[in-house]
Amino acid sequence: MATVSVRSVRKNFGSTAILHGVDVEIADGEFVVLVGPSGCGKSTLLRMIAGLENITGGEIAISGRVVNTVPPKDRDIAMVFQNYALYPHMTVRENMAFSMKLAKAPADIMEQEVRRAARILGLEHLLDRYPRQLSGGQRQRVAMGRAIVRHPQVFLFDEPLSNLDAKLRVQMRTEIRELQQRLGTTTIYVTHDQIEAMTMADQIVVMNGGRIEQTGRPLELYDRPANIFVAGFIGSPAMNLIPGEVADGAFRAQGGAVLPLPPGAPSRVATYGIRPEHLVLAEDGIPATIVVVEPTGSETQVSMRIGDTPLTGAFRERVAGRPGETLRVKPDLSLVHLFGPDGRRL
Repeated sequence: MATVSVRSVRKNFGSTAILHGVDVEIADGEFVVLVGPSGCGKSTLLRMIAGLENITGGEIAISGRVVNTVPPKDRDIAMVFQNYALYPHMTVRENMAFSMKLAKAPADIMEQEVRRAARILGLEHLLDRYPRQLSGGQRQRVAMGRAIVRHPQVFLFDEPLSNLDAKLRVQMRTEIRELQQRLGTTTIYVTHDQIEAMTMADQIVVMNGGRIEQTGRPLELYDRPANIFVAGFIGSPAMNLIPGEVADGAFRAQGGAVLPLPPGAPSRVATYGIRPEHLVLAEDGIPATIVVVEPTGSETQVSMRIGDTPLTGAFRERVAGRPGETLRVKPDLSLVHLFGPDGRRL
């Protein structure tokens, strides 16, 4: 398998800087997810690792070999695209074997590898069909099978599930993770969906504006976000981030709410963060006016206001209140996040 090292990598399109000195170290066999909003540079970075985009500065190494000028076909990587990129005039078998055919592999070896990949992916009964005869999930499996037969050092996935419906996305992310664990191949996966990142990754790289905001294991990012951007991006529903100031031992929000602080909180707090699921219903809580109640089955999400301060709560209890009625809520002080004027975690 392979390690992947991205060192001080920069990318410019003309005079416009897209990546500003990115550093990422990916261990052998690791599943790493690059996540961030549209336009943050994650797909550009993936394409640079694949060799589909030139590098403006820095270097990329695969298994210790610098590949900045190595053509894509010689990097020993396999890429799965968002739109599957299957040849419509070829059968599933021919699509999966195409890269081996280009490499002039013997016919019996090609058939053996295609059948092995088809067995792993549950495609054995579809080998003689054409892409137009397949569902979206089946096409995605074929694209994965085409990658598997090459036995690459590194798998690259570029938003492979974005064209699938919600239920199939959940199923396919489980299948991709299970497949990677079975094969043990180093994998770099790009998505804008933080739920995909949280559920699939060994390590998450959060990107924003061509820079890395934080790198770490999923629960590290969830429990200790390094700054306001990561705090607001990781977690669903998103963390409540409330600007204000410390006064008289409490946090006074710009919208008028007064919130309790954890013991020993520094006076330079500028933003108060509390996840919706870390608000609790309590008789001695802060009165909040209900705006919208959204039951999801396993929990109830409630949009509310304390004065002019908006707040979202996610409660395991069944909340039967109506808009305009009052709930009493309080934050779990052991799970409050505090950020300074520069946006960094305190």
